[in-house]
Amino acid sequence: MKRVIAVELADRLLRLGRHVPFALQRRVIELATARLLAEPLTRGEFGLLQGHWLQLEVEDLGLSWFVTCVGRRLRVAPEAVADVRVRGNWREFVLLASREEDPDTLFFRRRLVIEGDTDMGLGLKNLLDSLDPEHLPPRLWRGLQRAGQLLQQV
Repeated sequence: MKRVIAVELADRLLRLGRHVPFALQRRVIELATARLLAEPLTRGEFGLLQGHWLQLEVEDLGLSWFVTCVGRRLRVAPEAVADVRVRGNWREFVLLASREEDPDTLFFRRRLVIEGDTDMGLGLKNLLDSLDPEHLPPRLWRGLQRAGQLLQQV
């Protein structure tokens, strides 16, 4: 019962994100990715986004960001012409990030959808799959794992 209440509360709180000004969303996302993905960005692993745009759409929250790579940094914009689009609900993105659900299963069952340049989308999926979660701050990784486990049980 507590698990269901926690997920319902998260649903409500996360929906408030659409009211956060885009400039603040951009700042938080760019700072977080610069810190959390510093090593793969430095190694140029996100180079497949150079000159291309990825649209991430969290459908149930009404949130969408366009992401590209400029040099060794990810940049976020409110609108762009997307080469590839990945969309789904927040729960599926958490399951993907926490590794509690196999990415191929999420895409095969259409719980996460790739549209547009599917080769680029597959390359991004494989890149994210190859990232070592041990490079994340331990508290963040444990929190993601707990959230994913909770969502698996609901």
